Amino acid sequence: MKTDNQVTDVIFRKFKDGDIIALFPYEIDNYHGDCLSYMHIGQHGGANYWHCLTITKPAMINEYEPLMRELISIGYELRIRQKINYKVFLSAMKIFRDKYN
Repeated sequence: MKTDNQVTDVIFRKFKDGDIIALFPYEIDNYHGDCLSYMHIGQHGGANYWHCLTITKPAMINEYEPLMRELISIGYELRIRQKINYKVFLSAMKIFRDKYN
């Protein structure tokens, strides 16, 4: 969660069962490049962005709006994206690895 008014990029995806996941592709969770994610059940956790793309489809605004509102209510300022910027992702990975090396 961001509490300093920093904007966080988010990508909303939908599983076959209808569950929505918010992926934060530049919030790196581990050395494998997994990113932070958020769902109604379970809340924050790590997720493999690339794997999520293969098992989900883009969520429509009417589908992800409840999750978006939940994220805003806990302090996120969101910038909704449809896909990852790979250069920004690589930069986030470098920052993560430099921080924990």
